[in-house]
Amino acid sequence: MDLCHVPATREKGWYLALMAPNVKGPNYAWLDPSRLYCHPQGLQDCVADLLQPFQGDPIDMVAGIDAMGFILGAAAATTLRKGFLAIRKAGHLCVQTLEQPYSDYSGREKVMEVRTDTISPGLRILLVDQWVETGGTMRAAIQLVERLGGVVAGVAAICIEDSEGGRWIQERYKCSHCVPPHLQPRFNRHQLGWE
Repeated sequence: MDLCHVPATREKGWYLALMAPNVKGPNYAWLDPSRLYCHPQGLQDCVADLLQPFQGDPIDMVAGIDAMGFILGAAAATTLRKGFLAIRKAGHLCVQTLEQPYSDYSGREKVMEVRTDTISPGLRILLVDQWVETGGTMRAAIQLVERLGGVVAGVAAICIEDSEGGRWIQERYKCSHCVPPHLQPRFNRHQLGWE
């Protein structure tokens, strides 16, 4: 899809066709959504779709997960007129932090961190990431927020796959994603819906 083209009818998820499949092998995610961020209307519609279920919900801050969650998280925070908190891979913050180990989508063991001076007890935080595949990364972010006394107001991602971790998150938290129901089974099998 051309980065300047805007379809006459824009149904939820129309911008998913802007994403590109992995051509570099198993150490990378199966799909790269970053191209849709280059499309002005695609990015706006994606953020609007992610935030729609949270309209009227009390949200105090948006947190994005390192690194691609920073893009959607910052866009969501700007749209909501809220502050943005970066949840980082360990070793990047020069201030007091809280750390949480986790396994990412590839099974690699990692550590995530968040600064300790931004989340106060009861602060309602919308967690945003680009994708929830196995749920390990998002679950670590949830644990960091809750360990600091914050409340997870919701979880938003372009796709939340129907994995054990994805289901765990969806059963416990209000969630939003952009994949229409008829495409979800294909995304769960890592198949594009527009091939």
